[in-house]
Amino acid sequence: MGVAEDCEPPLKRVKGPLEESKSLPEDHSTTKSVSCSLGDQMARPLTSQGDGETIGSQGVIRKAEFIKIITRALYSLGYDKSGALLEEESGIPLHSSVVNLFMGQVTDGKWDDSVATLRMIGLSDEIMKPACFLILEQKFLELLKMEKVAAALDTLRNEIVPLHVNLDRVHKLASCIISPSQCIRLGISGQDTEGTKLGSKILEKLQKLLPAAIMIPEKRLEHLVERALDVQREACVFHNTSDSDLSLYSDHQCGKNQIPSQTLQILEAHKNEVWFVQFSHNGKYLGSSSKDHSAIIWEVKENGQVLLKHTLCGHQKPVLIVSWSPDDSQILTCGQDEVIRRWDVSSGECLHVYEKTGVGLISCGWFPDGRGIFAGMTDKSICLWDLDGRDLECWKGQRTLRISDMAITDDGKRIISVCRESAILLLDREAKFDRLIEEVDMITSFSLSKDDKFLLVNLMNQEIHLWSIEGDPKLISEYKGHKRTRFVIRSCFGGLDQSFIASGSEDSQVYIWHRCSGELLLALPGHSGAVNCVSWNPGNLHMLASASDDGTIRIWGLDRFNLKDGEQSNGSNHQCNGRS
Repeated sequence: MGVAEDCEPPLKRVKGPLEESKSLPEDHSTTKSVSCSLGDQMARPLTSQGDGETIGSQGVIRKAEFIKIITRALYSLGYDKSGALLEEESGIPLHSSVVNLFMGQVTDGKWDDSVATLRMIGLSDEIMKPACFLILEQKFLELLKMEKVAAALDTLRNEIVPLHVNLDRVHKLASCIISPSQCIRLGISGQDTEGTKLGSKILEKLQKLLPAAIMIPEKRLEHLVERALDVQREACVFHNTSDSDLSLYSDHQCGKNQIPSQTLQILEAHKNEVWFVQFSHNGKYLGSSSKDHSAIIWEVKENGQVLLKHTLCGHQKPVLIVSWSPDDSQILTCGQDEVIRRWDVSSGECLHVYEKTGVGLISCGWFPDGRGIFAGMTDKSICLWDLDGRDLECWKGQRTLRISDMAITDDGKRIISVCRESAILLLDREAKFDRLIEEVDMITSFSLSKDDKFLLVNLMNQEIHLWSIEGDPKLISEYKGHKRTRFVIRSCFGGLDQSFIASGSEDSQVYIWHRCSGELLLALPGHSGAVNCVSWNPGNLHMLASASDDGTIRIWGLDRFNLKDGEQSNGSNHQCNGRS
């Protein structure tokens, strides 16, 4: 392209001989019926692991905790009989008798009894006092509802206030005595106060206050399993599949076959070097631009085949870039030092030509709402136009370079452009405030992440830098290995959660790194000229496109993917089963 100006089930409690010889209590109808329904195999203890307090190969799992968490999960899933059976068979109760008594009292709305029982559990004041406050507050509100104002006042004065916690809340409760309607206005009594339903809600709140060892948290087992899956996923450098593919039956580990690495198609409709490619936001189209003065809209079929849809002609000079409208119904093409054209994707018709007398246009993009466009000029200014070409805003001065990328965040507040050879301007349109990213070498291109939080910057020194642009700009990672000496080489984010970085290279290969670790994962050969630009399909995690000086666009997919035979493109198109 153009030369850059000098980038297995759970273990049960093992019963001893004495325990095995003991019979069940006479009143055990529930347990007996459960045991019979599940069968003798379900009732027998698991293989002995010894009488120690830990289980597992590393000896770090406390057996009692493990059993309690499983029991809690069974109850949470509605398997009450199984939960009760596990408690009976393991000899490890989910909760102590005092805690069970406390929970029953709260559920039944026995506030005074529950406070008395809570004090028997042996909690520190910093935990017990807020818990007592929560219970006594419900007692207070219940007395008010029954119009027992004197009793409510007594509870407030002699039980709640002496706790010396949450004084602001105490003042609000006091206002409810003066004006009961205040409770509704303050959002204090806007909850259901009917029997066990209220008790269950209070119990949920208490569970957040009390230590987990006292009351096992709801869905604790689910949380542990999800965390384990998160750790496995984060450790998988090739992870590029949806979470629905994760399984509990085996440790998760993706292979390289989850990364697009095989040429599936070679698109040859352009007649000269291809400088730019970009998939539409929905991934159903691919736009390309070339030194041959044309741009092409390609359609991505459901079977993954990419077919030529429209060739866009009209530019008198090479077409630098294309930019998709937010709804993908239109596309912009920017000629080199020339004009910007807006096209209808469905018909291929040119809808408008944007130009400025005496000034060439070198970059372009869309407003987030699709109602206007922005452009970088050869005179180093940035202009915003509505769709009809009327000027909306313009910033003069050293805002862009002759070779420049531009971007605007989805909230429309910040415009990003290369303003000096080694600096990127972050222009806040509302605050009229500029911030700079100062680089160590000449910047040749950049790419904005989908969430607008990161910027990928290509440098003349054959490095790609990842910057966080939330708050003050911060360098996060560096990627190395590709080749760049003379031309503008572009990179992109891609894959699941944009976990990968892909880039072109002057050695005719496509390079792919893991975004977080910076590890170079793949170098893909196939092109016979410099690879100028890459684009990862946002609608297909396993599709990547690359544009090259060899005049072709390569569509990369998974090794196991077999492209179905289908209709042929009305442009020259090769289908490949290997890296040809």
